[in-house]
Amino acid sequence: MDDFIKTLSEIKGNKISPDLIGSIITRYASIWLPELASDESSDRPAATSGNPAESVTLSWTKKRFIIESLVGILPPEKDSVPTDFLLRILRAANIVRVEPACLFELEKRVSRQLDQASLKELMIPSFSHTSSTLLDVELVLRLVGNFVNTEEASRGGAALGKVARLVDSYLAEAALDSCLALPEFGALAGALPRHARPIDDGLYRAIDTYLKAHPRLSKKERKTIWSLIDCNKLTQEACLHAAQNDRLPVRAVIQVLLWEQSRLANKHLDWSGTLSGPRSPAELPGRCLSKRETGVQQMEIKKLKEEVLRLQSQCMAMERQIEKLSEKKRGSFLSWKKLGISGFKGNRIAEMEQGTEINGIGPYLVKTKVRGRTPNRRKSMS
Repeated sequence: MDDFIKTLSEIKGNKISPDLIGSIITRYASIWLPELASDESSDRPAATSGNPAESVTLSWTKKRFIIESLVGILPPEKDSVPTDFLLRILRAANIVRVEPACLFELEKRVSRQLDQASLKELMIPSFSHTSSTLLDVELVLRLVGNFVNTEEASRGGAALGKVARLVDSYLAEAALDSCLALPEFGALAGALPRHARPIDDGLYRAIDTYLKAHPRLSKKERKTIWSLIDCNKLTQEACLHAAQNDRLPVRAVIQVLLWEQSRLANKHLDWSGTLSGPRSPAELPGRCLSKRETGVQQMEIKKLKEEVLRLQSQCMAMERQIEKLSEKKRGSFLSWKKLGISGFKGNRIAEMEQGTEINGIGPYLVKTKVRGRTPNRRKSMS
């Protein structure tokens, strides 16, 4: 390692490009640490097996020394070393427990070019004894947080969109872990700004996967996780799936239906305006609306809000009615049990009560109805 560092320092003095320096370091690391080599590379070097009698502690000490030395000689220029290679070094560094300063430098370099990372290399397992999740979600949360603070993310653009898609794909994989807590999922999903996702279909897929893997979430928790979604950013296919998704809270389904209805109404207005001929200058976009038009829009928004409140109140009333019916059914079952009639099942008791209220003929007719028989009708005397 000392000879390699000395030779590399002499090469740097000849003003060699940082990309070439990075490729030399990548090749050297792949020889001495075969786990850092890419699986897709066709010219992968042969693994240099150490001494079989070598202890695990000594092997880890050697790897720790190599990783810390390699990180110390990495070129400071961005994109001089591939992001996936840095992630593989970061994975090995977590295994052998390198110095915190070395880990901090690695995470900083990965965060600067996180938009070039692949999902496969980002799936780093958790090697901490205190963590209950299979994947190191806290590490990815730190990487995303550092990326958001970079100049590349502040400018927005394609890099921020790539990281948003990467985070959504990572969340969809991490959501399958039953030990992943809701605060960790929400923290990683909300680590990016709202404008990072032009479409929320990927985030909706991750949330739906999380709801499938965690069926015991309460209503409050389901509402909390749905608050991460912006209905305005869901495509028509995602809205159709959400409207039929029984795992979502009722309020979420109502929001999706109202948004889809408003979108269809806007499409209808656009089509009607196109078919009616060219628009007048007063109808062109970008102009200031008159007071009358502003008042009409405000009235429509007010009506839409009232409709949402009315639907929400109806849903709450239906939920209360369902709870009352279930309590009444349980109470009726207990009353029949107190009378000593324990041979009937719950559905037969319901049929007996229904028959008594509708027919009013008495217990004999109700009893025959429960047994599945039809009572004999008396012939008319006439």
